Amino acid sequence: MARKPPRDAGDNAATIAHPEERRDASRRARVEVSFDDQTTLGALFGEFDANLVQIENRLGVYIAARGDTVSIEGTEDDVARARDVLIKLHEKLLTGEDIDAGAIDALITMADEPLLDGIVTGKAKGPPIMIRTRKKTITPRSNTQADYMRQLNSRDIIFALGPAGTGKTYLAVAQAISQLITGSVQRLILSRPAVEAGEKLGFLPGDMKDKVDPYLRPLYDALYDCMPPEQVDRRIASGEIEIAPIAFMRGRTLADAFVILDEAQNTTREQMKMFLTRFGQNSRMVICGDPRQVDIPGGDRMSGLADAVQRVEGLEGIGVTRFTAADVVRHPIVGRIVEAYEGPAEGRGHAD
Repeated sequence: MARKPPRDAGDNAATIAHPEERRDASRRARVEVSFDDQTTLGALFGEFDANLVQIENRLGVYIAARGDTVSIEGTEDDVARARDVLIKLHEKLLTGEDIDAGAIDALITMADEPLLDGIVTGKAKGPPIMIRTRKKTITPRSNTQADYMRQLNSRDIIFALGPAGTGKTYLAVAQAISQLITGSVQRLILSRPAVEAGEKLGFLPGDMKDKVDPYLRPLYDALYDCMPPEQVDRRIASGEIEIAPIAFMRGRTLADAFVILDEAQNTTREQMKMFLTRFGQNSRMVICGDPRQVDIPGGDRMSGLADAVQRVEGLEGIGVTRFTAADVVRHPIVGRIVEAYEGPAEGRGHAD
């Protein structure tokens, strides 16, 4: 991607400034940021300065890199955000984290959200918001994810509602693995309703495990992304990690466990009541689902997810996080697809 042409100090600012800047030229600012560790600068700037261009285009600033010093020019607010994004990206590189377009975009988005200014600048009170697993350290990529991660660390039962790609299940699995590793819980139980999508379970080959595994594959994928495969397989074999359809939960009391129910919008009201009442001592439950994607007969009116949230939201120990298309952390086109089907995030409110 080609860089913008260098800007001369003698250029007429009115010809390049944003309309807001022309109304208040005093708000323009220029800062310089120096980086001590020059070995990371190639990764920080990106090939052909692609990372700097991405920040320029998103925040409307001009960035010039000379040696280990970066100068940023634009409005005061945008310059401050661009500086914070670059500093945070550099910190990630120093700790061995990889950065890509998605990570940069997430930090830019967080820099635009006042509630996350402390996280981006490193001035937040209290410990940073993160989840540590065997394979990676996970930090929030949106304001809603930050709130969700706080709830995962503090509430007994958490409902996570919203579209695909927002990290609902992935963050829950990561938190569960973190607590399993530290010994906070003794078991990790992952469940989904085995709802057919045009193909009946009985027509699939193999035993019961072979029949239900395709429905549970997203849970396996999240596990393998947060823990070495051999450890996942060993813990599954020992019973520390259990992956099963929701029907297998009936009659049990799930104590000393981190329990996750995925695709919860496809549970009936009876199944949801049964699942919630399995809660035991020293346990945590996370119920993830998209109320707009109900596949069971009867549709929305038969779904146990919306019914449960309506009944229990506000009770002590129960948290509810609502994600929107703005929180999608997969490829940016996924967010645009969600908006194409459901409308802009700001127009949907908390209807879920």
